[in-house]
Amino acid sequence: MSEKNLEIATLGGGCFWCIEAVLQELKGVEKLVSGYAGGNAPGKPTYKEVCSGLTGHAEVVQVSFDPSVISYQDLLIVFMTSHDPTSLNRQGGDVGTQYRSVIFYHNDTQKTVTESVIQELSSYFEDPIVTELSPLPTFYDAEDYHQDYYRNNTSQGYCSAVITPKLAKLRKMHADKLKQGQTSS
Repeated sequence: MSEKNLEIATLGGGCFWCIEAVLQELKGVEKLVSGYAGGNAPGKPTYKEVCSGLTGHAEVVQVSFDPSVISYQDLLIVFMTSHDPTSLNRQGGDVGTQYRSVIFYHNDTQKTVTESVIQELSSYFEDPIVTELSPLPTFYDAEDYHQDYYRNNTSQGYCSAVITPKLAKLRKMHADKLKQGQTSS
C-alpha cells in the first residue's frame, strides 16, 4: 500500500466548528484540526483568549487533503461558498477578528491558486470578497473539546441552528465532492 502525498491548507471563515463540519464531508479530506493562527500574543493562546478578540488570532481549521482526490482549488471553492467571504470580521452572529475570513497559504503555489479562486468567485458575490490572504504563521491546535465538535455535539443548539443548515447547502451545491453516504440531508 502506497503512502498518500497529502497537502495542508489552513482556512478560517467564522467559527471553526462550522468550517470543520463542512470540510470533513469532502472526498479527499483525510484529517482536520481546529486551531488558531494569525495572532500576536506570546505563547499558545486559549479559546477564552482568542474569543476576547485581543490576541489577533483567527479560528481556523488545518486541513490535510489528498490532491489526487480533491484539488486545492476545489477545496477553496467549497470553503468560499460555505461561508460569507464578503463579511469583514463576522459570520452570522459571530462577530470579531477571530471570525474573519482568512486563507493562510503554505507556499507560493497556494498563494497563486488562492488569488485565482478569489478572482474567479468575485462575480459570484454581490459584495467584494474581503477574505484575508496571508502566509501561514504559527498554527496552534485548539483544545481537545473543539476537535470534531459537530459530530460530537449535533444536538447542541448552535450546531442544529447554524451548522446543520450549512451542511444542507453544501450537500446541494457540492454533492459531487462529498464522501460516500454524505449526500442525504
